[in-house]
Amino acid sequence: MLTSASGSPGATTTAVGLALAWPRPVVLVEADPTGGSPILAGYFRGTVAPARGLIDLALAHRDDHVEAALPGTLMPIPDPAREHQAWLLPGIRSHAQARSLTHVWEPLRRAFHALERTGQDVIVDAGRLGLTGSPDPLIRGADLTLLTVRTDLVSLSGAKSWAQTLRDDVETDGATGTLGLLLVGDRRPYAAADVAKVLGLPVASAIAWDPPAAAVFSHGASPPRRFESSPLVRSLHAARAAIQATVAARRAAVTPAQHADHYAPEGVAR
Repeated sequence: MLTSASGSPGATTTAVGLALAWPRPVVLVEADPTGGSPILAGYFRGTVAPARGLIDLALAHRDDHVEAALPGTLMPIPDPAREHQAWLLPGIRSHAQARSLTHVWEPLRRAFHALERTGQDVIVDAGRLGLTGSPDPLIRGADLTLLTVRTDLVSLSGAKSWAQTLRDDVETDGATGTLGLLLVGDRRPYAAADVAKVLGLPVASAIAWDPPAAAVFSHGASPPRRFESSPLVRSLHAARAAIQATVAARRAAVTPAQHADHYAPEGVAR
């Protein structure tokens, strides 16, 4: 799971990039309670109007049909270079709908766990922490939650208290070892070791600062020359490998009963 503390550190752009770099079938979930679907407006360039999405799962929850309704809310994410299928679960259209999601997050967490058993992974873009309608059960139930931060002083200042809050929440749930940092722009200006020391969380990986390539994922821009070998794409593949290794180590360290209560992001949910 990817989340952020303040501002726009690049969590959504990174989530799209990771989904398209993922080696297995994957579902990308727009769980940001802010609404407005930046992925549909950005990567899809506003050319697609989804027939269904998260709000439909809130309605399905009334009849206890979230798991059965989930496949019908997914839409394919186009990428001709991708071998495995990536799907998008579109988010809410407006922040006014966020309160309607409060009771759907827990059954949705169980539905994601069922997806894993069919060979599909889940990446969740949880948006900014602390908002009304925030997907807290998904955050607590993820194999790995990554707090996405830039490495400048303003970003670190805004993230410090939230990093502590995440640590406290996870320790209360007895799910230690599931938190980390995803840096956007290592050494701009602070290095990973400095960021980890300030925020008190390990750095799982770093995403290269590469605005022309990032615009492909954030705004549906045409890929620049040598896009597949760009610093951003290389760093996304490195981050994906690091995430998978962290999740695998996490699973090896927990009991079967503990693992049954978590869903897989080899897609970063948290």
